[in-house]
Amino acid sequence: QVQLVESGGGLVQAGGSLRLSCAASGSIFSINTMGWYRQTPGKQRELVATITREGTITYAIFVKGRFTISRDNAKNTMYLQMNSLNPEDTAVYYCKGELSTGLGYWGQGTQVTVSS
Repeated sequence: QVQLVESGGGLVQAGGSLRLSCAASGSIFSINTMGWYRQTPGKQRELVATITREGTITYAIFVKGRFTISRDNAKNTMYLQMNSLNPEDTAVYYCKGELSTGLGYWGQGTQVTVSS
């Protein structure tokens, strides 16, 4: 079992920044890829960025160099630094931990709201 807890969401003005954190506990040794996803009402959850244990990173096209994903394996924590936020980034952001078997665990989500 893996438990994931997100934090760091909130309300920010357009152009501002937020840093999200995802703390992992439980069978963390089994986690390979971690990622951030986001979802708005009526839409499917979409990938924002992923990072493997070895540090291989992928970003969604819409990130456009504004977001940075990182991972501190010693602290069992993943981060998402979000800069130049715009209202279209408003969503619930979810953390996901994926095992080498493909089994995934989700956090409860943290709300990010960007005002214009």
